Amino acid sequence: MPAGEVAARPGGGGAGTMVLGGGGTAAAGGGGGGDDAVVMQLAAAEGDETVVTVNCPDQAGLGCDLCRTILEFGLRITRGDVSTDGHWCFVVFWVVPRSSSIRIRWASLKNRLMSMCPSSYSIPFYPDVSQAGPPQFYLLKLLSPDRKGLLHDVTHILSDLELLIHRVKVCTTPDGRVVDLFFITDGMELLHTKERQEETCSTLIAALGPSISCEVLSAEGFQQGFSSLPPKIAEELFRAELADSEICSSSSLSAELKKVQTATINFDNSLSPAHTLIQIICAHQKGLIYDILRTMKDCNIQIFYGRFRSDKKGSVNRGCREVDLFVKQVDGKKVIDPEKQDALRSRLRSEMLHPLRVMIVSRGPDTELLVANPVELSGKGRPRVFYDATLALKALGICIFSAEIGRQAASERQWEVCRFLLDDSKEFPLANSPANRNRVVDRVRKTLMGCYN
Repeated sequence: MPAGEVAARPGGGGAGTMVLGGGGTAAAGGGGGGDDAVVMQLAAAEGDETVVTVNCPDQAGLGCDLCRTILEFGLRITRGDVSTDGHWCFVVFWVVPRSSSIRIRWASLKNRLMSMCPSSYSIPFYPDVSQAGPPQFYLLKLLSPDRKGLLHDVTHILSDLELLIHRVKVCTTPDGRVVDLFFITDGMELLHTKERQEETCSTLIAALGPSISCEVLSAEGFQQGFSSLPPKIAEELFRAELADSEICSSSSLSAELKKVQTATINFDNSLSPAHTLIQIICAHQKGLIYDILRTMKDCNIQIFYGRFRSDKKGSVNRGCREVDLFVKQVDGKKVIDPEKQDALRSRLRSEMLHPLRVMIVSRGPDTELLVANPVELSGKGRPRVFYDATLALKALGICIFSAEIGRQAASERQWEVCRFLLDDSKEFPLANSPANRNRVVDRVRKTLMGCYN
């Protein structure tokens, strides 16, 4: 069956289940990159899970990369199984759309996942090697009348088109029009064609109205911009995660957010002669599996087997996610040293429980919202952060006067920082209303962590 074709598969996982792509999984030891490297059993009904299976040669951080792409497409991973012998991997993710408003291009997702599968054993497990060349950046210029929610609506359309935003400059002119400059890459790698550019502009015009103008240009020589936050604000934004005692007493965190700020992480070296078992129990939140896998990738910890489970009815851990990981260090040894265990436990806690930073600050007479997330060592940021932040602001009815995305080095790592200059209105005053400012921070945090879709 050709890649991307959808056909009914009797008995393939339930009545009416649809199978996308190849007719099975490749046998271990076969070649990667064929139709069978990625198989999808599409959900039989709305609300059911789609099963995504990847069976291909392994490479460092592949599970993390697969997770990131799945999240980019607007899907939520409900559970997963990961296994490898160090050469060949078998990965299964159960996924559902985060929202009914998100259009999932299943055939495109399959193609993207297949393009990430190594084609042979020639790629060493460490260090992390990327065979792909640098992405081609494009500038999308959009001129439109201003209105509430405009920035998120544009972001939503670009996400549906598989266009990834790397930097944005948004400003409002004195005559009430908005100039949006998006530096983007194309997940389909077709934006160099006239047809793809016309599709992008026509989709935007059809959704936003004929009063907008749109243009796509090449952005040769584009480099990721860097933010320059005042030292005091940067220190607060990038500081280490809150201690448990601070979390419990913090009045700025809602009950839902206090719940996700707890986790149990244990190491066990008695169950396997060759691997260390890491057991994690924590509250479910959006991107949790991605946060765990990117942490392991950045720390050079190889996962040989992993299972990510949702809570079961009647479980004492109701509402929690249970994770079992059998791992080795980069040198092939178990994680036995207590200091190394403590360091990895601390890093996991930080990345799982505090993956995003949200602050609202005064910028002269204006109010600025800051949203920061750590960048992977590969240079890639967290999926859909800008999307979720603009979604939260649209839900609150807050207009964005200007916005930008940049990078900043802090705490011995690089961060991606989204900055939003917010309009102050009679309906939602911000300058002299601590309650409303806290409401903005809480709503943005909840949306980023998955309490809102």
